[in-house]
Amino acid sequence: MSIGLIALLDDIAGLAKVAAASLDDVGLQAAKAGAKAAGVVIDDAAVTPRYVVGFAAARELPIVGKIALGSLKNKLLYLLPAALLLSLFAPWAITPLLMIGGAYLCYEGSEKVFEALFPHGAHQHEAAVGEAAQTAQNLEDEKVGGAIKTDFILSAEIMAITLASVPAGSFTMQAVVLAVVGIGITALVYGGVALIVKADDAGVAMAASNRPVSRLLGRAGPGAPPSGADRALAPLTKVLGRGLVKGMPILLKILSVVGTAAMIWVGGGIIIHGLEGYGFAGLGHAIHDVAVAAGHAVPALGGFVEWLVSAAASGIFGLVLGGLLIPLVHFVAVPLIKALRGGSRKAEKHTV
Repeated sequence: MSIGLIALLDDIAGLAKVAAASLDDVGLQAAKAGAKAAGVVIDDAAVTPRYVVGFAAARELPIVGKIALGSLKNKLLYLLPAALLLSLFAPWAITPLLMIGGAYLCYEGSEKVFEALFPHGAHQHEAAVGEAAQTAQNLEDEKVGGAIKTDFILSAEIMAITLASVPAGSFTMQAVVLAVVGIGITALVYGGVALIVKADDAGVAMAASNRPVSRLLGRAGPGAPPSGADRALAPLTKVLGRGLVKGMPILLKILSVVGTAAMIWVGGGIIIHGLEGYGFAGLGHAIHDVAVAAGHAVPALGGFVEWLVSAAASGIFGLVLGGLLIPLVHFVAVPLIKALRGGSRKAEKHTV
């Protein structure tokens, strides 16, 4: 009995070691994949805050929460199973699907640029596409829906990069790594976005408080006088609070511009890389050569300059492509969708 018990304990210890090694392997693979997807993560974080600009402060966190929940659904319910199934049965379909998503990003980003440059024309275009009556709830639903659609494309890119970064191995290992990266990146991106959009409210509280230390420690009772630490730190926290209040609108506008630019350069980059996979590598090689030459010209900032030139070139390509897609959507896709909707409504009436 004792020998059997010892053997059983030895087996359990061996299984525990295997499980620990597997967890370490998952963590390592997830970390590597997350690092490779860092560029798209930054783009995702830059894109999202612009969807809450203009809403009441009380609606900011609920909107971010809705988008975060939609992002998790995108990654775990749709993209993770799709990525695994495509990798098993139709790996050839991954690149064209990503390119379609990239074209969508180029279109949406270019439309925002068009709206900024030609507001009147942009409003006409939105009316032609069929914009809903803009009640507060409609506007919020539209913003959340647009953010989740954009997140779907960026999440697809993240999951594709992750899948490509995981060595060929067990189906379970790939699924677990994809899930870990998806959940981790979603928490990182939308946790950061929540902090960004609520920083101005924190600034208002800091600027108005004479007892910052007491409030932090939960000792700021009604009518309680400021402590010595409160009196010492209050001037500093008030200045910091006023700085946040004045600076956050500027930061959000900058992030809105960066987010639009990110949509365009990520979309353009997806298309360029996809073309390389189909034998049209000239544009990608040209951009790479120019970026490398620019990086060598500024050795101290070589990596940054190389990335900047590549992103700018991808952005120019994406802007041109998106600009071409705007009239295509306006004069071809929208009339076709309206015709199909009209046909389905007539069929419903005849059926009734």
